[in-house]
Amino acid sequence: MPAPTVPPAAGLAPAGSFALRGDVARPATLTVADLRRGWEQHRVEVVFDCATAGPRHHTFAGPLLREVVAVAHPRFDPARRKERSRFLIAVDGGDGHHALLSWAEIDADFGDAPVLLATRMDDRDLDGDGPQLVVPSDRCGARYVSAVTGIWIGPLRLAGTLPSEG
Repeated sequence: MPAPTVPPAAGLAPAGSFALRGDVARPATLTVADLRRGWEQHRVEVVFDCATAGPRHHTFAGPLLREVVAVAHPRFDPARRKERSRFLIAVDGGDGHHALLSWAEIDADFGDAPVLLATRMDDRDLDGDGPQLVVPSDRCGARYVSAVTGIWIGPLRLAGTLPSEG
């Protein structure tokens, strides 16, 4: 696994890289090359329905999101399932798209979804574009985020209790 660097002061990652930040012990900045060198590369073939262009077929390769975000050491006790299950992962893309996942979706004890941070798309390296968030279980591509610039990890904090039905 590569040694992550400390993110820039403004919280923005340099071009071609992304920042891991949030309620974590080790914020980091990583590149596509780091993702390729530091983790096992998983390959998935996906089909998602594009609202304007119909079904899209793609092949992606990259590390599992859960393995990458673990290097930032989210501030929860890994042995406490309920504590882990209240954490969220927000992903920002360079094109203005965003996606939100729950930790439970990607956690092996819960949903175990093989969500990737792709380093390759259709046999093309993404070094110049930045990694892409790939959620193979999604029927539509709305949570596919291109040119990932930042990943925030943290707990859900409600200001009060949820409203009850009357």
